Amino acid sequence: MRISTTEFISLMAMLVATVALSIDALLPALPDISKELTSSNPNKAQLVLSTFIIGMAFGTFVTGPLSDSFGRKKIIYFGAIIYIFSSALCIFSTNLETLVIARVLQGIGAAAPRVVSQALVRDLYSGREMARISSFIMVIFAIVPAVAPLLGAGIISISDWRSIFGVFILFALISTVWTAVRINEPLKAEMRLPFRLQPFKIATMEILSLKIVRLAIVTLIFAGGILFTAILLVQQIFDQFYGRSNSFPLWFAMIAILSGSASFFNSMIVMKFGMRRIVSISMYVQILWSIAMLFLYNSDLLSGGGGFSIFVFWIFGIFFQAGLTFGNLTALAMEPLGHIAGTGASVTSALSTLGSVTIAGFAGQFFDGTPYAMIASILIFASCGAFSTHFLIRCNRTT
Repeated sequence: MRISTTEFISLMAMLVATVALSIDALLPALPDISKELTSSNPNKAQLVLSTFIIGMAFGTFVTGPLSDSFGRKKIIYFGAIIYIFSSALCIFSTNLETLVIARVLQGIGAAAPRVVSQALVRDLYSGREMARISSFIMVIFAIVPAVAPLLGAGIISISDWRSIFGVFILFALISTVWTAVRINEPLKAEMRLPFRLQPFKIATMEILSLKIVRLAIVTLIFAGGILFTAILLVQQIFDQFYGRSNSFPLWFAMIAILSGSASFFNSMIVMKFGMRRIVSISMYVQILWSIAMLFLYNSDLLSGGGGFSIFVFWIFGIFFQAGLTFGNLTALAMEPLGHIAGTGASVTSALSTLGSVTIAGFAGQFFDGTPYAMIASILIFASCGAFSTHFLIRCNRTT
């Protein structure tokens, strides 16, 4: 019996959410990690987040082609083993270097459910219907960023930050068993590609030869840079600029829940307006919004209770924008790659994620205890994203 669309969306959302849980649940733990492992340089605690994303980016180069060769489900199992092992290593780490290495490995393991879930969606859906399914996945996916910081804070209140990794292990076990029981392998043996360097090279060259795919990846880099910059710096701004570290998980949960409506909203309008126009409008709105935030900051209007409310609303806008851009851009990149969906998901995800975390990590090093670095960086990334979207709109889908 084929899995229902509702259950499929729920399972895919859980697989994708492995990444969000692995990042957001640790946000409340950053002060404790910094105090215990890198008290002389608190900004180094950001490495716990950025190195996971880097590992995930590199992992996507392998997991996609492997899923084209050995099937989708086997690669999910393989990734789960790496993820669980590295999570255990995080629990027993005694210094920042060990924790960082373990987080890179954990990111590699998390790449499997992230990439393979995209390939599974492409295996079963196409066109705007694929974008619609992706949007519904993002709706459920948004619950995890909302709950994860609360979960992390709750665990810290009764244990310590290392126990959070035990939850990661349990989450991976549940999603993997669910996949094993309910998903029928869509990639039959006769459809699989030999796992050799030459076919991967040929597939990669085909992917990058398509202008629409290149433009979607570039735009994804800037859209991801906006989101990752916010994720890397938001907890520190809550703590150092507003003095609200204790209430951060609650505010973050509210922001994530409300911004989850963006994906649902996108699923309602994408069939009418199209993916490219929605992405373009989102970028231009963020440009105007960030300019306004810079003006408020320079006018000293972002401090105090009123300024805090404005800042929270802006962060909500950033997450809302992610819901309007990520699913659409991913669908645009994957649309012409149905015959190499695994490799396509691998290459597009790896390049966009690695690019995003690189520019966001660079921006994070300019953090000075105020929101200025975040606002200025997001303004730059949104402007670059709007520029690339201009060409994306004019690009033929077959070129």
